[in-house]
Amino acid sequence: MEYEIVELEERVVSGIKIETTNQNGKSMQDIGRTWKKLFADGIYEKIPNKVNNKTIGLYTEYEGDYTKPYIFMAGTQVSQKVEENEDVVNIVIPKGKYAKFVIIGDVQNSVGHAWQEIWNMNLNRKYTCDFEEYQNNSEDMQKQEIHIYIAIDY
Repeated sequence: MEYEIVELEERVVSGIKIETTNQNGKSMQDIGRTWKKLFADGIYEKIPNKVNNKTIGLYTEYEGDYTKPYIFMAGTQVSQKVEENEDVVNIVIPKGKYAKFVIIGDVQNSVGHAWQEIWNMNLNRKYTCDFEEYQNNSEDMQKQEIHIYIAIDY
């Protein structure tokens, strides 16, 4: 799977988060529920200061590598931190080097398959903050463009 090394500036993401793990398929259920809550409960619409209409799936606070518990957030990039409440929190994506993968396909199957490949790659991962940025530039849910960023030491 091809990728490019990019340098990103710090970004602020606001959304809802959950602690999960990749063990026993738990993350698939938790992540799906988190995305559903973001939209079904109208939380996404209420987030102020959106930079664009892209959504972000963010992975952070790893307790080790990808086999250990971590925090997942479904949200969007904002121009400044929003007031936090029982639902919405802010997480800062740190400035740094990232491996950027571009995926085109179904938002669930294609992303899941990409992560399986990434986990088996020999990337010098930092396990600080990784994220998917959904470009939302196609009406066809089978042909979505998704950028996956993996924090690396390079």
